[in-house]
Amino acid sequence: MEKNPYPGKFIVFEGLDGSGQTTQSSLLEKYTAGMGIKTILTKEPTKESAAGMEIREVLGHKKEISPEELQKLFAEDRKEHLKKTIIPALKEGNAVISDRYFFSSLAFGSLECDLEWLISINNNFLLPDATFVLMVKPETSVERISKRGLETTLFEKLDKLRKVAENYRKFEGRFENLFFIDGDRPIEEIHKEIAEKVTGILK
Repeated sequence: MEKNPYPGKFIVFEGLDGSGQTTQSSLLEKYTAGMGIKTILTKEPTKESAAGMEIREVLGHKKEISPEELQKLFAEDRKEHLKKTIIPALKEGNAVISDRYFFSSLAFGSLECDLEWLISINNNFLLPDATFVLMVKPETSVERISKRGLETTLFEKLDKLRKVAENYRKFEGRFENLFFIDGDRPIEEIHKEIAEKVTGILK
């Protein structure tokens, strides 16, 4: 992966579905904006690209394709996301916070695809300046998902979530700028820990 050569900082949130990454992304956006830093909050898969829309159909059980084709779609959507949203913002010196990025592809995708192959199709993308992996118990994840009252997606099953949590841990020490955060704590306590780390990164 390519280190970020731009003046802006690229921050990513990862974790199991229901781990709180969307909540923490929003809280951090408000925090960085309060520091006077223009901040772009974004999410993967995107809703803008053709690949992103197709991904959502597959995850919502409306279309079936092979695991490899699904991961190629994620990579295609990510390439467009970087080109149209992330890199232009970083070039302008803005902070970019993304709710999910390529570590989701590696952690979830390697349930059915070869990890090294997944790394290879994501290898030309930017490495974030910080990736916060919110670690929660898979049971917590399922409980939070059920409270949404929405239909579960392709990966929101307890046995799969246990394996995904194990996969995230495999990345520790292999990739730079990874921070594993205990996501089973109160929301504000988690935010405070993340904000402290981000303050150091943004200086």
